[in-house]
Amino acid sequence: MYVDEDVNRVWKNIKENIKTAAKESLGFHEWKQHKPWFDKEYVDFLDQRKQTKMQWIQDPSRSNVDNLNNIRRDASRHFRNKKKAYLKVKIEELETNSKINNVMDLYRSINDFKKGYQPRTTIVKDKKGYLVADCHRIMVRWTNFFSQLLNVHGVKEVRHAEIYTE
Repeated sequence: MYVDEDVNRVWKNIKENIKTAAKESLGFHEWKQHKPWFDKEYVDFLDQRKQTKMQWIQDPSRSNVDNLNNIRRDASRHFRNKKKAYLKVKIEELETNSKINNVMDLYRSINDFKKGYQPRTTIVKDKKGYLVADCHRIMVRWTNFFSQLLNVHGVKEVRHAEIYTE
């Protein structure tokens, strides 16, 4: 038992040191919630589904399989209904904006629907292939990249296309 506790304590220490170092070097970024229908009730369903799956993994009996399937079905049904309700409200909002000739909000909402999910890249690679996460270093990297790309030195002859007209 002593060795087991010692290993767990050492592992916990290593894990905390890695988290601290990552937080100091990369910073902490809270993700913006992209799905407005994702709420506390949604999280509760996910937790319940996870707990049921853990029970099934520990004891793969027929009753646990049935329980897991029922929880999955109920969670999926709940998620679908929440999303449908959200979309219904958004469509009604579009209709209202259309009826009262609120064109700016109408087109802004339509563009939000058209765009969908767009991931943001906040990490780039430098010339050597190393990842750069610092904002200032990223700007320097992009500046160097585009200056090399667009400022072509050493081009002696530029051919002009001749245009023949009748």
